[in-house]
Amino acid sequence: MTYIWTLQGWLYLAVVVDLYSRQIFGWHLNRQLKTALVSRTLMMAVNLRTP
Repeated sequence: MTYIWTLQGWLYLAVVVDLYSRQIFGWHLNRQLKTALVSRTLMMAVNLRTP
C-alpha cells in the first residue's frame, strides 16, 4: 500500500503482486484509507487468479 499525490488530493493505492512472476493481480485506488480498499484489492486478485 502507498499513497500518491494528485491534483484531486491524496489517493491510496493497494496492490497484490505475485512475488515469483512479479505480475500484478489486483489493485485499487481510493481517497480514504479503509478496509474496503484492501478488501476490493484482494477480491480483484482472487477473481483474476481463481485459486
